[in-house]
Amino acid sequence: MSSVKNIQITSVRESGVEVKPDLLAIEEPLEIRIGFGLANDRQQKSISVTMRTPGHDFELAVGFLFTEGIIHSFDQIESIKYCEDAGKQDEKENVVRVELKPDVQLDFEKLQRHFYTSSSCGVCGKTSIDSVKVNCTSIQGDLKVSPEIIHTLPDALRKAQAVFEYTGGLHASALFDTKGNLIILREDVGRHNALDKVIGAMLFKKETPLSDYILLVSGRASFELVQKAAVAGISVLAAVGAPSSLAVQLARETGITLLGFVRDKRFNIYCGDHRIQ
Repeated sequence: MSSVKNIQITSVRESGVEVKPDLLAIEEPLEIRIGFGLANDRQQKSISVTMRTPGHDFELAVGFLFTEGIIHSFDQIESIKYCEDAGKQDEKENVVRVELKPDVQLDFEKLQRHFYTSSSCGVCGKTSIDSVKVNCTSIQGDLKVSPEIIHTLPDALRKAQAVFEYTGGLHASALFDTKGNLIILREDVGRHNALDKVIGAMLFKKETPLSDYILLVSGRASFELVQKAAVAGISVLAAVGAPSSLAVQLARETGITLLGFVRDKRFNIYCGDHRIQ
């Protein structure tokens, strides 16, 4: 499934009007279902519907289940596939079913919290403030990074954003090592989806926790992004935009180094300055 769509637009400029082709980032729903229970008594439950850019859907599903605290490791997953019984042919790739191993114990209170996740805000559809919170442990590790490396990250992120280059309509999350080398990048219309895809990809590789990497996000640093980073064990989160007050509060509570306004060879440290050399 493509991540972009061709359309015709009318471009209005001071020099005149022109009808020309353009590219849009695709936004479509993805329903995430889980299969669980004993081998002779399997059950299925819909967990979430999120508006996302198609691509890396399995990573998104796995990352979402992990950062929401529904699963705790990739080893709890038996299989992942698109649902063949989803209905129309063009809807089948918009429903992913994650089969959990029979011995996985689930928190059924979490499973009862059905919610819709918009592309702009991952938590605004949840039913209460309590449903936003996921248990996070304190971030460990002695990662250190120099300001000079931090300064190089936004340009590296932008150059690697293939779909954004054509559409201008996507967020990105990326992991870098302490030398500034890009490890992985994912794009999506939803900033939270982009991060879930990154974390899901690393779960597939069984490389969590991610305490040896720097996370850079293309927009602002929200509470939810900090929470997802904390669940994945990320110790340094840098954002091109500003953090929110709750993001700073959670970063302090979990021991994350939080950087904001990382652009134009400058940045602010909101907490955890001991990791910046």
